[in-house]
Amino acid sequence: MNSNNSAKLFLKNNFHALTHKNFRYYWMGQCVSLIGTWMQNIGQSWLVLSLTGSPFLLGLVGTIQFLPITVFSLFAGVIIDKFPKKKILLFTQIVSMLLAFALSALVFTKTIKYQYIIILAFILGCNNTIDTPTRQSFTIEVAGKEDLMNAIALNSATFNLARIIGPAVGALLMAYLGAGWCFLFNGLSFIAVIYGLLQIKAVPYVRMKQKETGVLKEIIDGLKYIKGNKNLMQSILLTTIMGIFAFNYSVLIPVFTKNVLMMQEKTYGFLMSSLGVGSLIGALGVSLKSKRGPKMTAMIRSIVIVSILLICTGLTRYYYITALSLAVTGVFNIMFSTTANSTLQINSKDEYRGRVMSVYSLVFAGSTPIGNMFSGYTADKFGVSAAFILSGGIALTLLVIVVIIFRNKITDDEKLILNDI
Repeated sequence: MNSNNSAKLFLKNNFHALTHKNFRYYWMGQCVSLIGTWMQNIGQSWLVLSLTGSPFLLGLVGTIQFLPITVFSLFAGVIIDKFPKKKILLFTQIVSMLLAFALSALVFTKTIKYQYIIILAFILGCNNTIDTPTRQSFTIEVAGKEDLMNAIALNSATFNLARIIGPAVGALLMAYLGAGWCFLFNGLSFIAVIYGLLQIKAVPYVRMKQKETGVLKEIIDGLKYIKGNKNLMQSILLTTIMGIFAFNYSVLIPVFTKNVLMMQEKTYGFLMSSLGVGSLIGALGVSLKSKRGPKMTAMIRSIVIVSILLICTGLTRYYYITALSLAVTGVFNIMFSTTANSTLQINSKDEYRGRVMSVYSLVFAGSTPIGNMFSGYTADKFGVSAAFILSGGIALTLLVIVVIIFRNKITDDEKLILNDI
């Protein structure tokens, strides 16, 4: 067997979603674009902290950016189910590119102000309200249902490889050239994903035109559909817990770097990259095991471990121990999110998938304003270490409550996990 055939066989057995040409175009575009996204994420967080010196105001930026997702996600789901997802994504990616260029221009011309960052963050949040659930719903169209979990895991691997490269490169750019270059490179990176989308020749799934029932009735219909499905409902509740208490790193890590470790940009970038390394390992692990399908027990175990690690991070005072703790946290963060995403998509009918994923975006990203405000306020009043510890403790407590509620509806394996907790 020659090396070319061996490579094809390896891809088919382990990363089988890449055998789909449309998915390869989509995935390769994301490989480039997401590096720029992470460069902008750490650049924006550090810029806000440098301008204001306030963890609370840093948390407020995250709150404003994710507030539109909280408010409008359910409405976005109705739109996504009615229009071709490829066209929606082309629009949202172009808007994101223009916003990145605008932010870089403000920094380069030294006219940047905290208020401008707030405004741009809000516009980006409105754009992401449609973009995020559309991207998630589009995956099944370019990879197929059979290879969906593998495709989601590969997307997660890309996201977290970018989380390693983006913060590392972004931190160096900030240290030597300034934050404006992070935003400029992010704007340029969108060219790759826009090109990839233009090459995709997928048959879109658009719901058959039905009698007009009104947007609110369609939203309610989608919520009833989720409530009536045990796997969907439990996944949504568990994702809410993680969204509020476990994904506030953009607020907590820069403050922890400055106020606890007493270090600067390079350390911040390294810690964010450590989180990304762990997440990449977790994504690759899920990808290799994706043929087994998503399991509820994996989500429950992941929340238990992440909660304990958040508490451990709050108790650390050493640079390398913090990096190790964040890396392991990343492994189980991505195991949770990939499993939850796959569970929701696989268990959703085509005509409801856009609305189901809009609810997922609502509780995953739309809960971020609550989480950011909680983290920012707690870090301001009690210190960032206390914010880590409280986040882990509350997440673990809420997990136990959710599992107890579903106790009579879950499997024997899940009951064993509850007993271990």
